[in-house]
Amino acid sequence: MRVIRKKKYVFSLLAILLLTVLSAVNVFAASEAETYQPAMYATFWALVPPIVAIVLALITKEVYSSLFIGILVGALFYSGFQFEGTVTHIFQGGIISVLSDSYNVGILVFLVVLGAIVCLMNKAGGSAAFGRWAAKKIKNREGAQLATVLLGVLIFIDDYFNCLTVGSVMRPVTDKFNVSRAKLSYLIDATAAPVCIIAPISSWAAAVTGFVEGEDGFSIFIHAIPYNFYALLTIVMMISMVLMRVEYGPMAGHEGNAKKGDIYTTPDRPYEEAGAESENENGKVIDLLIPIITLIVCCVIGMIYTGGFFSGSDFVTAFSNSDASVGLTLGSFFGIVVTIILYMVRRVLSFKDCMACLPEGFKAMVPAILILTFAWSLKSMTDSLGAAEYVAGVMESCAGSLMNFLPAIIFLVGCGLAFATGTSWGTFGILIPIVVAVFENTDPQMMIISISACMAGAVCGDHCSPISDTTIMASAGGRCNHVNHVSTQLPYAVTAAAISFITYVIAGFVKTAWIALPAGIILMLGTLFVIKMLVKKQSA
Repeated sequence: MRVIRKKKYVFSLLAILLLTVLSAVNVFAASEAETYQPAMYATFWALVPPIVAIVLALITKEVYSSLFIGILVGALFYSGFQFEGTVTHIFQGGIISVLSDSYNVGILVFLVVLGAIVCLMNKAGGSAAFGRWAAKKIKNREGAQLATVLLGVLIFIDDYFNCLTVGSVMRPVTDKFNVSRAKLSYLIDATAAPVCIIAPISSWAAAVTGFVEGEDGFSIFIHAIPYNFYALLTIVMMISMVLMRVEYGPMAGHEGNAKKGDIYTTPDRPYEEAGAESENENGKVIDLLIPIITLIVCCVIGMIYTGGFFSGSDFVTAFSNSDASVGLTLGSFFGIVVTIILYMVRRVLSFKDCMACLPEGFKAMVPAILILTFAWSLKSMTDSLGAAEYVAGVMESCAGSLMNFLPAIIFLVGCGLAFATGTSWGTFGILIPIVVAVFENTDPQMMIISISACMAGAVCGDHCSPISDTTIMASAGGRCNHVNHVSTQLPYAVTAAAISFITYVIAGFVKTAWIALPAGIILMLGTLFVIKMLVKKQSA
């Protein structure tokens, strides 16, 4: 018995010692991870991984492998080209890390639930019924495109919500009038972030307000709206292009094929099966409108709930302090519950049919979820390489002698950073505090113009980038091949960016939107007119 007890004591001591050693190793590893800084930290090399991913995606037309190679390059740079460090950083520092982030998981849950709601609306015949109704009211391709723009402008709460909702509602209508999926995705994308960034009540306004420390963030956001030239000129550009019937670049080919009946152009059609649900003849327009309206109301309530509205905060404050991820998740959950109850009460779908839509909706969103996961992982690579610190240093060195040109420079830097990292909110977080520090006590008006330039540049880069979550959502909403969407949208976004840059140069000198903005609108209309003439000349 004594021998047995001694053995137990020995084993206990060994176990305690082993645990102590392991904990010491873990602590050491954690502290080492915290202090570790790669040799390429805060250098131009920090921007190379996303550049590699973007170039490969545009060359190969294949987004999954391109994004993963970008992640691999980032991990190699971080580890100093060591095999073990590279593999662990890809997964621990990248994929597993981003999927364990509660904000990211909330967005994925929102995506899945929204996919299920779209599947329910299709199966119930609500989308088809709305398409039939809209076809009676909308008579041509221009009307279908303008209706898409109008709906995109009206749904300004959140860009994720905008992309998927506008896509699900307007897709049957644009398909009927042979509008290409690439053009639909562009209209969705151009009314997502560009509209949200000029809407005072939106998740984007809340984000920007939070980054302006030491100032009245919401007041600055309101004053900055007239100077957000990229967002305003993009809306002007969309409407003008539809009315003038002008298309150029790869989009012209897609639209030409769509008029002949091919709305995809390329053989790769990842979302084609998802839209092939059998039409329910019992479906009515209310089977689409009630779920959409319920979803909007529930998402607004969900967002203000997370901001403390029901704890005593006013509406604006609650929206400014809201958590978009949690708010949209809560809103979409109650939205799908109401939708299922509606369809069962109306007997357009059985409970079994409703439940069958849940995995179908998930399946439809798998391409978007996979691209998002890789895009987030790529961003974590650039973060670990100090991309933010590198850009901040470049920005600080630009201030001084180029004061009047600074808004235009900030716009370009914002474009480049958001394009390379695929995040506009991250760009806000990097650049806005720098802008506030430069102009806070010297020139308040220039501070407002420069903050607006930062926001516009971030939205522009986000709009152009194939690794941007909003761009990915727009592809999913329009059920368009992602690379097709990026390649067709890029010339339009670059055109708006070039004119916005000139407008910011003007604004840096005149310091008033009432001169700079009309000048930008005239430049935009003139540019589109010249492009239309050139396209006509080439086709003649």
